[in-house]
Amino acid sequence: MKLLFELSGEHPDLPVSELECVGRVLDRRAQVAVAECPDPEAVGRLALTHVVMEYLGECEATREAFATLLRDLAIRTDKPFAGRVKLIQGAHMDVPRLEAERLIGGLVAGPVSLREPVEEYRAVVSDDRCYFGRVIARIDRGGFEYRNPMRRPFFHPGVMMPRMGRALVNISLVRSGELIFDPFCGTGGILLEAREIGVRVLGSDFDPAMVAGYRQNLPGSDVMIADATAVPVCDGALDSVVTDLPYGQSVRIHGESMDRLYDGSLAEIRRILRPGRRAVVVTHRDITPIAARHFTILQEHEQRVHKSLTRRILVLS
Repeated sequence: MKLLFELSGEHPDLPVSELECVGRVLDRRAQVAVAECPDPEAVGRLALTHVVMEYLGECEATREAFATLLRDLAIRTDKPFAGRVKLIQGAHMDVPRLEAERLIGGLVAGPVSLREPVEEYRAVVSDDRCYFGRVIARIDRGGFEYRNPMRRPFFHPGVMMPRMGRALVNISLVRSGELIFDPFCGTGGILLEAREIGVRVLGSDFDPAMVAGYRQNLPGSDVMIADATAVPVCDGALDSVVTDLPYGQSVRIHGESMDRLYDGSLAEIRRILRPGRRAVVVTHRDITPIAARHFTILQEHEQRVHKSLTRRILVLS
């Protein structure tokens, strides 16, 4: 099924990369993407998408082109519906948003109900292009807020927020029922998001205090105290690895230097990952030369967290 996605503006590339876990991306613009998705119900796992729509068509972002598209679609419905238009920042359209919404109400045959619609037909204008679809899902971002690290039984500062953890799990392309591993699991935030979508989880950490905290946050999940450069896991046993590598002097690590730790842990991840599968690794400085010794680098992303911290995300195969 061809779907239209209204994406979060939190990052220019990560929301599109995340869509690969549910389908093949066909087209993209700022905060908009079109993808062919074999299982539309799978979109519920997404974190960096706002609205998911059945793709109905697209046109130039002009009144004339939009009216022609609506007439050509000749949509009929017996369900009360509303027409909405979203203008992405920087979009260009020669008709005001409210007038464009009235066009939807006038050219879709059916009962209009702005207060209690059963269906919503939605146009998203990005750059000079107008995409049109029928809303089939909205991503519940409140669920991520409910799993805020401050709400967990065990809290440790500096942990990744749930939406980003879920996005990284999705970018790894791990599927429900498969096994994901985090060799620097800390308090378990990344694996908590994986477990929420039915993925089997395994964590390890060199710090016993973190492992104890993990057990509080993910009771019943497998975890072990282990050196990330010598993990007691068989070769090719894991479907996915997602991890936030340690940094800074306050982190308890086992190794003569951070570079040796990174090199040794990436070599170990390569050993235990199934051939052809992905590892998603977060760092806080450029380690691409180290990663390239062990993996093919598929994607590189940067995300500024605050003035003194920029996340660097590597997608490896």
